[in-house]
Amino acid sequence: MTADRRKAFRTLGAIALGFLILSMGSGPAVVSALAAGAAIPVVADVARRTDVPVFLLGLGSVAPLRTVTVTSRIDGQLVKLDFTDGQDVHAGDLLAEIDPEPLQAALGQAQATKTRDDVSLANARLDLARAQTLTTKGVGSTQVLDTAKATVAQLEATDKVDQAAIDIAQIQLGFTQIRSPLDGRVGIHMVDAGNIVRASDTGGIVRISQIHPIAVDFSLPSDALPRIQAVMKAGNAAVVAQDNGGQQLASGRLSVVDNQINGATATIRIRAVFDNADDRLWPGQFVNVRVQADLQRGVVTVPVTAIVRGPDGTYVFIVGKDRHIVKRPVTVPYSNAELAVVGKDVQPGDTVVTDGQYRIQEGDVVDVTGPAQAAN
Repeated sequence: MTADRRKAFRTLGAIALGFLILSMGSGPAVVSALAAGAAIPVVADVARRTDVPVFLLGLGSVAPLRTVTVTSRIDGQLVKLDFTDGQDVHAGDLLAEIDPEPLQAALGQAQATKTRDDVSLANARLDLARAQTLTTKGVGSTQVLDTAKATVAQLEATDKVDQAAIDIAQIQLGFTQIRSPLDGRVGIHMVDAGNIVRASDTGGIVRISQIHPIAVDFSLPSDALPRIQAVMKAGNAAVVAQDNGGQQLASGRLSVVDNQINGATATIRIRAVFDNADDRLWPGQFVNVRVQADLQRGVVTVPVTAIVRGPDGTYVFIVGKDRHIVKRPVTVPYSNAELAVVGKDVQPGDTVVTDGQYRIQEGDVVDVTGPAQAAN
């Protein structure tokens, strides 16, 4: 049924109803009410000229900038944990202690060995000096002199070996105190005090994650790469992280774009960094990421609910001054959750229907409610 035929049937029905009401003696007041009732109620709003930020949207996951699994570099008994689970630590803070006594004994043994060999070296140097004096006077044997020189050289090498053993023992003893390599937050400890830990253990004692600042890794279609590069080059690459409900969690900045496009998904991986002072971002959390890639200035916009998509493309219903509906095809170069940019197809101040489009056709008379009612 065409729009003209529908309108004809509607008009005939209104006339018939009017005659019926008049025959019942209702008078002009009912006729006025009937005319008002013939209009179809719709919700409408006004097209406006405004600046519209253009956002690129992606799904991201929160990840610490650095994560370290703290393990022991020596074998020994874990005697103490110097942190509480979930504690913030700084680089150099003491985290755990391993029983130092076996390594202290090894260090003492190495030091005693060096002392003994130092005495032997000192005596060998005296023998060398005497051999050199006798040889100079012509009463000494050259063979004895050569033997004295070799003994001194051998003991000097032994002295270096002894010093190296002491250095190794001191380094090993230092490993009995395990310190944090970075600023971050410790997780739940994986080994209790009293257990034997080994350098070969892969599980570690505890994991430390840097969450101030924190990173969000997300992906965008590869065709967005030129825009991202332009924004980063301009130095104003603002990023917003939101939860599933659209609530803003944190604002940050773009940090780096991956050095290759994922050929399987045609996407590019991007990292943003957030200060995260209030801990609203947490490692492993999924967030929606918005990157402002552009700002369209002075464009005409309508509420996104005004856009109707049909077989012939996109269009809007415009309410004329006589409250008759005009169907206007539009192009929508950009839209977000609230607004749609319609370019030159709609003029600022035009009243567009935002709700009730399924009840109307071009030429219908409507009764407008909503924000546009005051404008009319």
